[in-house]
Amino acid sequence: MIFSNNFNIKRLFVSFFSIFFVFFITACSVPEFAKPKKVDNRTRPVNADERARQNIEQGRGISLKGAMRGGKTTYEFSTSNPLWRASLETIDFLPLSTVDYSGGIIITDWYSEGNNPDESIKITVRFLSNEIQSNSLKVIIHNKKCAASESCTVNEVDSNIKYELQKTIITKAALLEKQAKEIKKK
Repeated sequence: MIFSNNFNIKRLFVSFFSIFFVFFITACSVPEFAKPKKVDNRTRPVNADERARQNIEQGRGISLKGAMRGGKTTYEFSTSNPLWRASLETIDFLPLSTVDYSGGIIITDWYSEGNNPDESIKITVRFLSNEIQSNSLKVIIHNKKCAASESCTVNEVDSNIKYELQKTIITKAALLEKQAKEIKKK
């Protein structure tokens, strides 16, 4: 029993000493490449943007500008995408079931007006690209009709409503994009 306690104390002492020794050795020697280089502040630009550009040019900073293929990213935030905003504003009267910007889809919940509770619609908007064109999105409308015995049938609707909805979204997106460009000019 005494041997066991004595052995644990020695092991604890050796562990503590090893950790202390490693920290002591590494604190005393910093590799040359990791040491900060002295800079004459009189030759440095005062403006932060110019200073950052100079750092990148001299290899002292990083730039993500060329990290993606071609040096241009196509990712936009949902609030800056006029097609996405126009779609949400157009169908804002419907309850939303799924809204996934990264997946490019908006799905409403089943909606029925008060005068006909046995019939409801569901709208799906799929984004095929971020450009404001008629082929940039696909609108799918489903119609659900239920009989009194709770037997429901669901069919895809191919009517003018689908095309009018798509036209409304495209028109509204074009207006939003035009407004955004006018604001940038100011």
